[in-house]
Amino acid sequence: MVSSRSSRIFSSLLVLGVLAAFCLPTAAQAQGESAVPFLLIAPNARADAMGEAGAAMANDAAANFWNPAGLAFQIGQEVSLTHSAWLPQFQQSDLFYDYLAYRNYLTDVGGTFGASITYLSLGEFFETTPDGPEVVNTFRAFEMAATVGYATKIINDLGVGINLRYIHSSLAPFNVQGQDRKGVASTVSFDIGFLWRPRNLGEIGNRFSVGVNLSNLGPKLTYIDADQADPIPTQLKLGLAVDVFKTQYNNVTYVIDFSRLLIRRYPAPVNDLGQEIGDPPPPDNFYKAIFTSWQDGGLKKVTIGTGVEYWYGDPKLISLRFGYFYEHPDYGNRKFLTFGAGVRYDIYGFDFSYLSTVEENHPLSETLRFTLLIAWGV
Repeated sequence: MVSSRSSRIFSSLLVLGVLAAFCLPTAAQAQGESAVPFLLIAPNARADAMGEAGAAMANDAAANFWNPAGLAFQIGQEVSLTHSAWLPQFQQSDLFYDYLAYRNYLTDVGGTFGASITYLSLGEFFETTPDGPEVVNTFRAFEMAATVGYATKIINDLGVGINLRYIHSSLAPFNVQGQDRKGVASTVSFDIGFLWRPRNLGEIGNRFSVGVNLSNLGPKLTYIDADQADPIPTQLKLGLAVDVFKTQYNNVTYVIDFSRLLIRRYPAPVNDLGQEIGDPPPPDNFYKAIFTSWQDGGLKKVTIGTGVEYWYGDPKLISLRFGYFYEHPDYGNRKFLTFGAGVRYDIYGFDFSYLSTVEENHPLSETLRFTLLIAWGV
């Protein structure tokens, strides 16, 4: 319980800061580097079990997140739902993450439509009176995004996809610090992705794919005033997927993703003694940060996710997966192993993943994701 509204909005933002610090790319420097970092959470158990790599595989409804161009190579319909208790080490039941995805191949337009809803619950909070512990309101802090997309093939081997996204963040739905503004904000963004799956390259044809996805391109998010607006987490992903072993009953696929946040913030000016003498300049807008962000950290800010997936059966029946995620020590230093499995029967499927951090007592440790899916007309 807190003693003022300003303390309450601070507590809400602190929860989000913890989320950024422990769970999202470039965390050590990214805490406060962008708003709505929940947009970077790996949404489905399948890709999560492979080190959070999926930009080049992208062959299910979750392609809406990993690379919308992957929808261009899919037919039929699929709906999937993922649930995860978030930051399990905190042991708070009201911290959770949900992801609902849908895709549908549209014969009349020669492409595939995709949609998804992402929801992150940050828990329940109490608004109290400024001068005492009296509770005047109870509210839930949350963030959500609704995405729609479309993908088609430019040529037989090359797909392109785009997403449009509405983003909403509700950290404190009441007047904050007497400024007649709530701790609530909304914005929009878009993604563009490409996926190349060659078919006519001799023996290696139909055995690998390369994907590129540029996501969360959009204006800054403003809670209080435009001068304090924060950029959303624009991200570049480059992925490779290779079928290293492929027979009637046994299939092994290797995947790897290279990802980088494209956000450019600047330090506050300092005097000769190294003391700050003013506010830092505002962060670059997304269309500029795509280029200027590389001046800060360069390739050291690139994270690597890699993994392997094994399927048994004809049609595919049982899957085993494992992966590894790496982040540079100077920019977050996250390192964790991922494991998972999946089953398919007729039109139904189930996947789960488990995350094991290298360091002890990490808030991400023992994170589980569960995905249920139904695919028909494939």
